[in-house]
Amino acid sequence: MTKGIKDLSKSISEVIIQGIQEKKGSDIVSLDLRELKCSISDFFIICHAESSTQVRALADSVQDEMFKAFQEEPFRKEGFENAEWILLDYINVVVHIFKHEKRQFYGVEELWGDAVIHRYKSA
Repeated sequence: MTKGIKDLSKSISEVIIQGIQEKKGSDIVSLDLRELKCSISDFFIICHAESSTQVRALADSVQDEMFKAFQEEPFRKEGFENAEWILLDYINVVVHIFKHEKRQFYGVEELWGDAVIHRYKSA
């Protein structure tokens, strides 16, 4: 992978994290998957919220920030119907926004134990 693509993926991650922090997402984690041989993306960004309303608000904020910064819409988005786990796929960066109890149940972070993990504070 070229340095330019790695830098772009990192920039996208930072914009996504900013969007999550603006709506007070909880326990924000970035999994850096770039050095893993079998990764499907460069980064997974994971956070949670206490209600479906906040899950949607976090997803909307991420989409707004990404469009402002890069004029990009997600390649795929899922989970808006129930808003218990919303996935926003920006190809090189995938965002997982959970309701708190769903995050605990699925344990996505544990599936990628070899990744470099960065934790961020809520704004």
